[in-house]
Amino acid sequence: MSAISLYAKPSANFAQKLEASKALLRSAAAQYTPLTQASSLGAEDMVVSHLIAETGIASSIFVLDTRMLHAQTLALVGRLEERYGLHVDIYQPDPVAADSFVAEFGKDAMYRSLELRKGCCHIRKMEPLERALAGKKGWITGLRREQSSARAEVHDVEQQELVIKGEAVSRVKINPLADWTWGDVWHFIATNNVPYNPLHDEFYPSIGCAPCTRAVTLGEDFRSGRWWWEQESAKECGLHVAADGTHEAQEPAAFEPLSSIIPIKPIPA
Repeated sequence: MSAISLYAKPSANFAQKLEASKALLRSAAAQYTPLTQASSLGAEDMVVSHLIAETGIASSIFVLDTRMLHAQTLALVGRLEERYGLHVDIYQPDPVAADSFVAEFGKDAMYRSLELRKGCCHIRKMEPLERALAGKKGWITGLRREQSSARAEVHDVEQQELVIKGEAVSRVKINPLADWTWGDVWHFIATNNVPYNPLHDEFYPSIGCAPCTRAVTLGEDFRSGRWWWEQESAKECGLHVAADGTHEAQEPAAFEPLSSIIPIKPIPA
């Protein structure tokens, strides 16, 4: 059974949600330049990339290749570029840092402690993320409130005020799918023939690094296949979780938060 046949069930007000998402993207592009999309190549992010192409907004797209992704995930880069004529920037971890971590702690370090797992995520995701976001005024994600309890308070637009390497940085995060359901996502994929990861057809709703992702079974939580050996409250890599456990990005230890994340009202269309 395909993910489309299983999940494609739109909300009654899906058409309004779709128009609101497009309006949000257009407004964000008009106000925050340069703008980029952070894509994990999951179902939501493939929808966002489609909307970027459809609306014609000026936004780059980048992928964090952790060097531990499934082959099926990486294959989507070429499919995305060919389908939409968009270039995807690839950011990888520093090879010396990644190899040194494995040499010291082993390939299975993430299973041994939360600290080691987060250390691996820092090297493979957080540090490359900051390189990808350097100089950007805004970034677009596929976050949805429905994804997990940690993301239930996701706002359409969020302001980040940070100090990075001693310099104040102001950045806006745009979440155009914040109020979409899983059924909305797959309805859009089905009706627009959006390319997607075939692992979704094998009951992988949320896909990250291969060692940290498994298929889920009927009745399990949406993100139960991510870091399944950890407590529910710990199940984030750091990209979208604040130090207080809320949904926003927790900056690496080298970064000093200038202030708490400040949710602001959606940008007017």
